[in-house]
Amino acid sequence: MTADPDADQAPGSGSAPASDSASDPSAEFPPACRDPEVVAALVDRDRRTSGTALRADGPGRSYSYREFVTTSYKAGNVLRYLGVRPGDEVLVVPRGLPEPVLAFFGAAQLGAVTRFADDVDGSPPRVVVAPAAREGDFDLPPGHRLAVYGDRPESATTTHWESEVWSENPAVHPVDVEGSDPLLATGDETVTHAGALAAASDVADDGDLRPGIESVVDGPLTDADVAVSGLLAPILAGGTIVFPD
Repeated sequence: MTADPDADQAPGSGSAPASDSASDPSAEFPPACRDPEVVAALVDRDRRTSGTALRADGPGRSYSYREFVTTSYKAGNVLRYLGVRPGDEVLVVPRGLPEPVLAFFGAAQLGAVTRFADDVDGSPPRVVVAPAAREGDFDLPPGHRLAVYGDRPESATTTHWESEVWSENPAVHPVDVEGSDPLLATGDETVTHAGALAAASDVADDGDLRPGIESVVDGPLTDADVAVSGLLAPILAGGTIVFPD
């Protein structure tokens, strides 16, 4: 992960630094989260501002913090509709696009465990979120669901991610998540919310990440350290996740 120290404010912005107030409607970027215990704290409603939370340069797509927070709620509700409950595993095929990131933040709010992986290896996850081109690669047993994005699915049993997220209610999830609950899975190991956020805080401090700073994801999300530093640290700091072209 690399930081752009010149990205404190958008070009031409004359607004005050976003760290002044979490609920200030004029704030471009939200202030950094202080000692969060669960990922849901990073997408609190008070952090909905106009600053860019996520930018994918390849397709030229971006989400403001307002859009990012709201869509993370919708993503979580879609996963809940597909049967995801606390402790369930959601396999997310890693791509430098908004959908995998929002699926991760949505799953975290449900107390579910995200595994960034290209294939199922072992017990089937409750839900797989994958690009539409990968639809035929996943043969899940009954009770386990596949959701695809990018294009509409060919099978009637496959969920079209964008359609469901677009139509979903952006309500906060009625789920109690603890810092000791698992968040990320890699191999046979899991990382808890508290452990991941402590590491993300260290990354933000060491990299001097601040509101508006751009953080480029420069490694595979299948590596938990990359997921923590590339996805959690920027949002914790009020900065921008960037997937380069």
